[in-house]
Amino acid sequence: MNTSHHRWRQARPVPTARPGAPGPVDHAKIGRSSVRRRARGMTHGEAVTALEDAEQDAHMNRRHEDLADDGGRGEAELVEWRRIGQLLATTGGPYDPDADAVVQEELAADRRRKEAEQQRLQEQQQLAGRADELARLAGAGRLDRTVESRPGDEAARDLLGDRGDYRTAAVDGWLARALADRSGHYADPAARAAAVESLPVPVRARAALLAALARTGAPAADGELEFVGRLAQADPVATNALAAWLDTALDPTAPASAGKDGTA
Repeated sequence: MNTSHHRWRQARPVPTARPGAPGPVDHAKIGRSSVRRRARGMTHGEAVTALEDAEQDAHMNRRHEDLADDGGRGEAELVEWRRIGQLLATTGGPYDPDADAVVQEELAADRRRKEAEQQRLQEQQQLAGRADELARLAGAGRLDRTVESRPGDEAARDLLGDRGDYRTAAVDGWLARALADRSGHYADPAARAAAVESLPVPVRARAALLAALARTGAPAADGELEFVGRLAQADPVATNALAAWLDTALDPTAPASAGKDGTA
């Protein structure tokens, strides 16, 4: 038996996460990949011998505390040697990872995870960009009815809130107006229904009262109904109640609960 092989195995360092690495090191995965590289081209008999060597290595490493804890790599290597041995007992040899269904499925899963992560990062970047855009417009006093709402603006608003951005209040007013007007992506009933779950209660209450006031027919320029936002922030329940009362007063056939969900 090759003793130098055992000495190399015992001295093998356990990989650790590098600074800036995307996540923790998967020692078991590293172990399986190492076995597959070494097993390429092996016959069944050679794989059995390699398994015996690996079992001997594991036995020797258990005697050394600094080698025993390898993050699960050693056990994963043993399991993989056994699997490859069983595979070759059925198919013969030589072993080819490219023709190993288990290996190929793992690689496909890795690709799917990578693609999903790339998509998630892209969506995060787009969300941050939209939040920055809304904040700039609000800061410049240009976040008005000429700016159409888009799908995802609720999440952009939440991001600004999480940042503690003082312009979040202006974005809230703009979203409430868009919801009341059913403009932008709120022209879609599904988007209005989703707003009930995604927008803060005061924003929805503000939208409900703005919509009810619009039904009175009284014209109001941007900024003239700023008191609605203060009412909604102070007492959204009372604001919704006022919106419902106005709806009933304007249309006696309307249900008493009209507008209370803030979807206008």
